[in-house]
Parts: sequence; C-alpha cells; structure tokens
Amino acid sequence: MTVEEWIEAFAREAGVAPPTTSEIDALLALAGVAARSSERRAAPITTWLAARSSLSPAGALEVAERLSAG
Repeated sequence: MTVEEWIEAFAREAGVAPPTTSEIDALLALAGVAARSSERRAAPITTWLAARSSLSPAGALEVAERLSAG
C-alpha cells in the first residue's frame, strides 16, 4: 500500500476527509520541528496534539517554530 493509499483508507475509516497536499506538507514539517527541537518521540505526539486542537496544520507549525526558536 502506498502512503497515499494508506492516508486515503485511514481517513475513510476515521470518517474524515484526507489532508490536502499543503496540510500534509505542514504536518510533516511540524513533526520535523518537534523531533529536532526535542526528541524523536515528540513528533507523533505533537501531531496528535495539533489534530486535537483548533489549529490548522500551518498554525500548529507556526507554534512549533516559535517554541523551537525560543
């Protein structure tokens, strides 16, 4: 199964729309910032927290970049 097929299938099973290309890019960048700014384990937890929040993927990335810089 390709990554695109996985995302599509998981989204369908979860009852949500799959992320757009720009959302995927922001989520991957968010995970990267979290992993580099803390430890690798921070990446999946940070993306989970972003998903539970009212932040968009781009907004969550802004928060992570601010925390990383600060």
